[in-house]
Amino acid sequence: MTPKRWLLQFPPRSAPLPGPSGRPGSSERLMMQPPMLSVTMDGVRKAAERSREASYRLQSMSADSKDRALRAIAEAMNRRRREIVSANEKDLRAAEKAGISKTLLKRLRYDGQKLDESLASIRALIKLEDPVGKVLDRTELDRGLVLERVSSPIGVIAVIFESRPDALVQISTLCIKSGNAVILKGGSEAESTNRILADTISAAIEKVDAGFEDAVQLLSTRGEVKELLRQDDLVDLVIPRGSNELVRSIQEGTKIPVMGHAAGICHTYVHSDADIGMAVKICHDAKCQYPAVCNAMETLLVHKDIAAAFLPRMARSFQKARVELRGDDKTRKHIDAKRATEKDWGTEYNDLILSIRIVPSLEDAVEHINKYGSHHTDAIVTSSAGEAKRFMDRVDSSSVIWNASTRFADGYRYGLGAEVGISTNKTHARGPVGLEGLLIYKYRLTGKGHIVADYVGKGAKKFTHRRIR
Repeated sequence: MTPKRWLLQFPPRSAPLPGPSGRPGSSERLMMQPPMLSVTMDGVRKAAERSREASYRLQSMSADSKDRALRAIAEAMNRRRREIVSANEKDLRAAEKAGISKTLLKRLRYDGQKLDESLASIRALIKLEDPVGKVLDRTELDRGLVLERVSSPIGVIAVIFESRPDALVQISTLCIKSGNAVILKGGSEAESTNRILADTISAAIEKVDAGFEDAVQLLSTRGEVKELLRQDDLVDLVIPRGSNELVRSIQEGTKIPVMGHAAGICHTYVHSDADIGMAVKICHDAKCQYPAVCNAMETLLVHKDIAAAFLPRMARSFQKARVELRGDDKTRKHIDAKRATEKDWGTEYNDLILSIRIVPSLEDAVEHINKYGSHHTDAIVTSSAGEAKRFMDRVDSSSVIWNASTRFADGYRYGLGAEVGISTNKTHARGPVGLEGLLIYKYRLTGKGHIVADYVGKGAKKFTHRRIR
């Protein structure tokens, strides 16, 4: 069986909108364009209703069934490897013809190596303990009256993402393991890849257990997204993965709770006592290992006392990688760089561009990060445990890192199996969102004929409120 896709046709889109550089913009800019027709999206409502029904079945699905479903997905993806890669090549050719930037093309690519990474992620997820139904804490209210707080799925999750087909695999498998139904909408530039991946996943899990029917559904048009965001009585959570424009548009366009981050403006601060060789290595990785992602470094902060020794060496490393440097006036005294503007400090480049600023103290570095950063991931390079602690205590970000690259802020690298995204929220889930971030909890109270009247008024019984391990 294939996923239920409620297809609605619109007239052809106009040409892609230009981005800041004059090149075509991201898929989100296209997707957030208003539809050219006013259409009643009955199909979207039905899809959400079917997801709700699936979520009720999934919340009691056994751990064995879920793990067998994940193994079936891995086997099916491996079996259809050539078809999947071929579909992705079709998307890549169309994207290149449309003039999509190299950054987005890199995100879009889903070749054999990427597929192998997805399979490794699924295997890692299978090895994790079932997160549903775990007793988080237990309290005796009185003798024979016991309250438990138990982990449970959120329910129906809508995930809207751009370019990266690997995100579809991560999200779907995480939702299956955590007992959630998911409605997916990927960018139109990955349409062929997303379709075959969703077909493969849905067919594989439904063969394992009919209860997985409608657990994974794929929407096809940008108009459907707008309608989906109106289904606040059926969809429990929206997770956007994409540009600032996409995230902010979703946040402003729905009553459904939204979990995610609007930007990935990440910093590395090189303190005065940093090991310069280590600092060069870390900063190069944070910027160059994969610049098109949200945990790549966008601003480098350098203590004034180490700038003369560190910056020229760092600049040579960046020059080899063809990184465009933009610095404040103090930085430009040490290296060749364009003049950074106020706008640069708050820009997520997602490209081989880096802004650099020299600061007089750790306190100034922290102040800069909290002012201009996006509360995503920020790092310090220092030999002092005390200075590292001060930095990590005071920087208000979902991940703070000492003597390592910001690129480590990732669900798979954190041992979460995979991630549906990175959240800068301060409620429910923060940082890379893996299994635990897709769970909430419920209370289970067990008694032996207890009634509240016995605990009210003269001679009332007393609660013990004793924590039970």
